Amino acid sequence: MDYTIAFLVLIFAIGFVGSFISGMVGIGGAIINYPMLLFIPSLFGFAAFSAHEVSGISAVQVLVATMSGVYVYRNSGFLNKRLIIYMGSAILIGSLIGGFGSGDLSEQTVNLIYGIVALIAAILMFIPSKTNEDIQMKDLQYSIAWATFLAFIVGVLSGVVGAGGAFLLVPIMLVILKMPTRMTIATSLAITFISSIGTTIAKVATDQVLLIPAIVLVVASLLAAPLGAKYGQKVNQKVLQWILAVLITATAIKIWWDLFVQWTT
Repeated sequence: MDYTIAFLVLIFAIGFVGSFISGMVGIGGAIINYPMLLFIPSLFGFAAFSAHEVSGISAVQVLVATMSGVYVYRNSGFLNKRLIIYMGSAILIGSLIGGFGSGDLSEQTVNLIYGIVALIAAILMFIPSKTNEDIQMKDLQYSIAWATFLAFIVGVLSGVVGAGGAFLLVPIMLVILKMPTRMTIATSLAITFISSIGTTIAKVATDQVLLIPAIVLVVASLLAAPLGAKYGQKVNQKVLQWILAVLITATAIKIWWDLFVQWTT
């Protein structure tokens, strides 16, 4: 693949937008960058990435974006360390399994899994949450075993598509674990960072990462993710939830539409 200046600028722009939004709403960015990297380059006349290439590039971008976002939240008081340890360990194991296994899957299968995951996340985001946004961390009640199991499943699925899994973790934390929004955003970034370590290792080991596009996305992430995280701390929590819900839903619709077109042609 030829990397022209115009092509690299386009990749940087995609990474910057995705990383800013990811830092703002507490996701790694794959839910945004995956469809943009898959479809936008060809719209501008450039060669399209394959699903495996996109998943590999996204894995590296998520690693850097979440690391940058967590750094911003380090002294915020919103990081739930107990959940980070338990869910982070489970999601890391799951992401290694999914990442190494994805190399044997077809591109259509990778996209299908991504579509299913995005659809589940979209449905969860529109289930009303009865969380008390003012609840203190010590007063939270949830099943650590259930949270750990769900994190493992998220890890396997996200490992396949090169995501950190935050676009599933966020609705799970909001709807099932009933955590406050800002605590969910900060904690999910930390867990996703751990998950992305396993996913990135697996993608690199199975030769699914294109070095130059990945470097461009990393630079964009280092610049944009901290800005998004700082901005997200100032935005109304309900607005953050709706932004994430719309992004996930739009992505799910796009992925399923393209899968439908592939199946009917």
